[in-house]
Amino acid sequence: MEYRVLGNTGVRVSRFGLGTMVLGAWGNQDRAACLRIINQAIDAGINLVDTADVYAFGENEEIVGEAIRGRRDDLVLATKFHNPLGTDEPNRRGNSRRWIMTAIDDSLRRLGVDHVDLYQIHRPDPLTPIEETVGALDDLVRAGKIRYWGTSTFPAADLVEARWAAERRGMNGPHTEQPPYSIFTRGIEADVLPACRRHGLGVITWSPLSGGWLTGKYTTASAGGAPPAGSRGATQPDHFDGGNPAKAEAAVALEKVAADAGLSLTHMALAWATTHPAISSVLLGPKTEDQLADLLGAADVVLDAGTLDAIDAIVPPGVDINPGDAGYTPPGLDVVARRR
Repeated sequence: MEYRVLGNTGVRVSRFGLGTMVLGAWGNQDRAACLRIINQAIDAGINLVDTADVYAFGENEEIVGEAIRGRRDDLVLATKFHNPLGTDEPNRRGNSRRWIMTAIDDSLRRLGVDHVDLYQIHRPDPLTPIEETVGALDDLVRAGKIRYWGTSTFPAADLVEARWAAERRGMNGPHTEQPPYSIFTRGIEADVLPACRRHGLGVITWSPLSGGWLTGKYTTASAGGAPPAGSRGATQPDHFDGGNPAKAEAAVALEKVAADAGLSLTHMALAWATTHPAISSVLLGPKTEDQLADLLGAADVVLDAGTLDAIDAIVPPGVDINPGDAGYTPPGLDVVARRR
């Protein structure tokens, strides 16, 4: 497994990290299998394990904590806050100091640790001034509850504003950004990735297979057949874009590029996601042990220039085939913000 420096932290993380969202009630409900998946990933050289308090409303953090017991010091452990955890209580969510101070203690308890290496803001919060959030996270760094903090799915302007807010106050600024990134979701190449390089932020990306599209499993479904049973396209077709004809057409073309390179579409897509020089680590999101074994097959794959050019010809740089895959819609695009 290759290791890369995470932005300006000096911390080295594996080229592929483990995203755990589908381990637990939101996916694989066999707890013993989930524990095996996490430990098999670590045994394969993965040292970055990423979770969030909202995943299965806390259960996922508990699973991760149980799995890494006795191995915690060898890992870069990351979690997130922002989303409500199955409650209508208005202050148990968002990016306020009040919620951050509660959320970190809850996460540490569920994980069974005294600190996390990386604490990430899961989404922007237009209702909370960024100075409030930065101040709270800086206090957590100084208290030793977190080592670094970062963002997830932030527009470039919000990233820069967070950096400025920290610099103005002599505080710890964001060290990382975690956006969606795949051959089908390339919008961050236009501004987010350049901003991260300019400001020394490490980049950890999610959804490198575009919800399963870049395994080729949905091309038959888009031609009129049903998506595979148990797949995200079958269980959550609206959320995972299970019948998008533009994606189906691109996936067919990409399968040919992969075949010409002697690769599976899955392995080509994963290797592609690690190629951009701004990327520190790409999160794998296996639901089963077999899936993990297949995904790990991409660990040593390197794409040549001809293959990269062929991919660019199918999905050009900076393009999101479905803009909804970007994961966050800035509030300035809401109807109320556009009416005078």
